Amino acid sequence: MGESKVVRVQRNALEINRRHAARLREAWRGTGTLVLNLISSPGSGKTTLLEATVARLKDRFRLAVLEGDVATERDADRIRALGVPAHQILTGGACHLEARLVQKNLEAADFGELDILFIENVGNLICPTSYDLGEDFKVALLSVTEGDDKPFKYPGIFSRAEVTVVTKADLLPHLPFDLDAVREQVGTLNPRGTFLVTSATSGEGLDAWCALLEERLAAKRAAGA
Repeated sequence: MGESKVVRVQRNALEINRRHAARLREAWRGTGTLVLNLISSPGSGKTTLLEATVARLKDRFRLAVLEGDVATERDADRIRALGVPAHQILTGGACHLEARLVQKNLEAADFGELDILFIENVGNLICPTSYDLGEDFKVALLSVTEGDDKPFKYPGIFSRAEVTVVTKADLLPHLPFDLDAVREQVGTLNPRGTFLVTSATSGEGLDAWCALLEERLAAKRAAGA
C-alpha cells in the first residue's frame, strides 16, 4: 500500500469517527451530560483518580464510567465496587477508543440519565489523541513516576488536553521530578489549559479537581438552558 493511499485511509477513518463523535456530542448536549476523555500512559493512575473522584461526587451527581482496555474487566470492577455503574470496552488489541465503539457500548451499558460521564481511554499517549469521542474536553494525566520530559516528547496530547493532571504527587519528595519544568512545558503547549497537581493517596488537589468538574457541569447546563 503506497504512502498516499495510507494517508487517505487514515483521513477516511478520522472523518468517519468525526461524524460519530458529532452525534454523541449532540446527544450529550441535549441531556446536559458533562463528558471527559481521560488519556495517559499505562500506570499513570487514571483509575485510581476516578476512584477518588467518584467517591467524592457519587452522592450528589449521577455518574458513570466507560473503561477502555485491551483486555480484562479489572478497572470497571474497581469502579463498580464503589457503587457507581461502569462498563468495560475491550478493544482486542486496538490502542485507542473510537466514537463508534463508544456509541455502541453506551447503548449496551444503558446508564440512563447522567450528570457526568468519564471515559477512561486505553493507556497510550499517542493513538487516542487524534480520535474525538464527542467529549467536552480531554484530560491528560502524567504521574511523577514517568519523568518530567513527557509534555515536549508527546506534544499532541498535552497541547489538545484542556486539563493536565499531575498524579501521585505524594511521591515528589522521593523522585527527581521537576514540577516547575512540567508546568512550563504544558503552559507553552497549551497556554489556556488548566494544570492541576493531585495525589489520590494524600488527597492533594482533589478538591480543586472536583470543583473544576462541578464548574464545567454548571457552565454546560447554563449554556444549554
